[in-house]
Amino acid sequence: MEQQNSYRALVRIPGLTPLIVAATLSRLAGRMFILTLVLFVLAQFSSPALAGWLTFAAIVPGLLVSPVAGVLLDRVGPTIAVRIDMIASAIFIAAIGIVGWLDWTTPPVLFFVVTLFSLAGPLGAAGTRTLLPRLVPSHDLDRANALDTAVYAVVDVVGPAMAGVIVAWLGPESAMSMIAFSYATAAICLSFVPRLPGLAPRQASFLHQMIEGIQIMSRQPTLRGLAISYSMYQITWGVLYVAVPVFVANHYDTAVGSSVTGFLWAAMGIAGGIGALSAGRLRTAGRERHVMAIGMVVTALAAWPVAAEFGLGGLAIGLMLAGVMSGPIDVALLTLRQRRTDTRQLGRVISISMSLNLAGFPLGSALAGMVITSSLSTTFVLAGIASVVAAIATVSIPSDARAVA
Repeated sequence: MEQQNSYRALVRIPGLTPLIVAATLSRLAGRMFILTLVLFVLAQFSSPALAGWLTFAAIVPGLLVSPVAGVLLDRVGPTIAVRIDMIASAIFIAAIGIVGWLDWTTPPVLFFVVTLFSLAGPLGAAGTRTLLPRLVPSHDLDRANALDTAVYAVVDVVGPAMAGVIVAWLGPESAMSMIAFSYATAAICLSFVPRLPGLAPRQASFLHQMIEGIQIMSRQPTLRGLAISYSMYQITWGVLYVAVPVFVANHYDTAVGSSVTGFLWAAMGIAGGIGALSAGRLRTAGRERHVMAIGMVVTALAAWPVAAEFGLGGLAIGLMLAGVMSGPIDVALLTLRQRRTDTRQLGRVISISMSLNLAGFPLGSALAGMVITSSLSTTFVLAGIASVVAAIATVSIPSDARAVA
């Protein structure tokens, strides 16, 4: 029994190992790409404004078309959809490197290619998490989600660091080529993943199924509740991403402060990975809401008063504590969403919900930018309040008996 409940047992599930490898490579490439794009634009045009708009173009269009991506996942099957994303991403990013080497780079060309890259993104992001519950038995779903979440945490730490080193040594064009190669390798790994068919009926129109996906998210109490609660929780992280560098800048000069901030986020990412892997050994079935709510309350306390009122040491402890809690929260979220969603609708639900969940982060950053000029401590209080509200919203999600609208 112990061996069956271990992470080693996951390796024996057909197709899971190549899926995790492909997801790791593609996510690493994605995290590297955002920073490399900024450095590429600065090297070519010396324009921070253009870099900001291109970063916007690399993210937002994909969020807007998430309902379309969800229908594709359910109609053609997640395996094919994810491969389409990875092959397309490899082609588009390689094109950026090529036009850079040939001195054909212009802002319109970059906007066009980067937008195409963004439009394909939801297929890969949601596709991996659509594949997991179809490949993995229900009793192993917690650990599979934990492993998936830990990959995200590690990539968040390693990706930007690798991008910075490669750009410094070889230049942004070479970095783009390596990112494209990583996407291509991920696509090859997916050839070893079982080709799962789409489960959505082909008789219904594409538009009808897209509207149906939006209606499912808005009407199903569990999915609606998770979208609200996790978006509120992400407000906390949006606030912290603004507040932490300001806090550190009040204690150190710019050069040292940047290094300290980077170290704090790296430590937080590692703590998140450890928390996720630990959460994977828990049996959360039927307790997902409580795991999420407890983690959110602890996160609120970590933001204020721990991080805000006890100096730099308190900030470090608070971020580590919030990082550890992020693992169980994410694992419980994924597991609850997968268990309460019809498999035939899983692609649409995950694609739309992931976009909704991300909405809280920029909102938190915007709020922090307005509040922080008046009071840094109040900004941390805002982060704590957001997580408390998220916890209340989480426990308000109905139990299994009332989960279906």
